[in-house]
Amino acid sequence: MSRSSIQDVPVAELPIRLGQFLKLAGLAEHGAHARELVETDQVQVNGHVEARRGAQLQFGDVVAVAGQQARPVR
Repeated sequence: MSRSSIQDVPVAELPIRLGQFLKLAGLAEHGAHARELVETDQVQVNGHVEARRGAQLQFGDVVAVAGQQARPVR
């Protein structure tokens, strides 16, 4: 994917937990879906599989799920 295809998702403050961000960015439908995505190794943060739903994200981290990418921004 090109950098232009990364969805910028405004967040009020950081850090934000991965599970919360997945829902906010529309990459997960609800909390249980976010948990399922993480537990089945379908989520990458900055190109690496992330298995912790509570992982803390910072501005600019790129989260990828099923070919969609999003990052938290101010």
